[in-house]
Amino acid sequence: MAPLLQVKGLKTQFFTQDGIVHAVDGISYDVEEGETLGIVGESGCGKSVGVLSVMRLIPTPPGKIVAGEVLFQGRDMLKMSEEEVRQIRGNQMAMIFQDPMTSLNPVLTIGRQISEALELHLNMDKNQARTRTIELLEMVNIPGAAGRVDDYPHQFSGGMRQRVMIAMALSCNPKLLIADEPTTALDVTIQAQFVDIVKRLRDELSMSVIWITHDLGIVAGLAQRVAVMYAGHIVEMASVKDLYREPSHPYTLGLLGSIPRLDAERRSRLTPIEGLPPDLVGENRGCPFAPRCPYQKEHAIERCLQENPQLAPVGTGLKHQAACWFDVRRGMAR
Repeated sequence: MAPLLQVKGLKTQFFTQDGIVHAVDGISYDVEEGETLGIVGESGCGKSVGVLSVMRLIPTPPGKIVAGEVLFQGRDMLKMSEEEVRQIRGNQMAMIFQDPMTSLNPVLTIGRQISEALELHLNMDKNQARTRTIELLEMVNIPGAAGRVDDYPHQFSGGMRQRVMIAMALSCNPKLLIADEPTTALDVTIQAQFVDIVKRLRDELSMSVIWITHDLGIVAGLAQRVAVMYAGHIVEMASVKDLYREPSHPYTLGLLGSIPRLDAERRSRLTPIEGLPPDLVGENRGCPFAPRCPYQKEHAIERCLQENPQLAPVGTGLKHQAACWFDVRRGMAR
């Protein structure tokens, strides 16, 4: 059976006064039915642009999807008309955005904003949509949902607004939910509650999830597979267990070294990734991580500066892939 979503060679560019920004530069991945894929990386690496491209939400101009395929249930989203995409977006494929305050309309009640999708996609009348909206708010643990359905976004806390966003995204029982850094503005306790709600609803609704984050700690308990992005490229792809047990790209090692661990020695220090993220304006011939890579500094591998590596199997399994000219497991160039 074909995967629910197949992204193949996706490239998205922004045409600016300074030049062409290669925000997403040829990424490919699949999402199976019922699977959760985590996409991680630092700010500006192309995570959000990648999923916005999948949803056909890139502002044009200045942005443009210049190459690739996005096959959702076998149909290429990039070749569909705007009307066909609207029938899928918010219905079979939904998204939770990073900032709920700017994503929710401040002059409409939350009940109206949720029921609008029910009326549009499921042909419910206003009474049916209102009843279903209250059920959805109860599903995401909004206290006193029936009494809050006519409240406005500013009357909710940040965590409650994110719950409203979940209810809105799940209103039409989508097959794929995309969550774009939904816990960034929340404190740790609310983050944990939010993740638990998504996990519960994912299992209850047999839904696939793409979770975008810069926090490897969150995806550890949520996703089955992880794609690590850097400078518009996927530099490592693996199951969660393989990624944490045997990280195979220097950037992944850097990310894991920069997060606190309960099993670490008391005096061990977090290890920062030196240098700055690359400038994505213009073409880059070599590996984009080479200027910051500790192995490049130690071994001076000329190929890293001349040729950008593609994802290739590492270890014994074909499902663990990394894009690197240096074998970090054996400590030698490939």
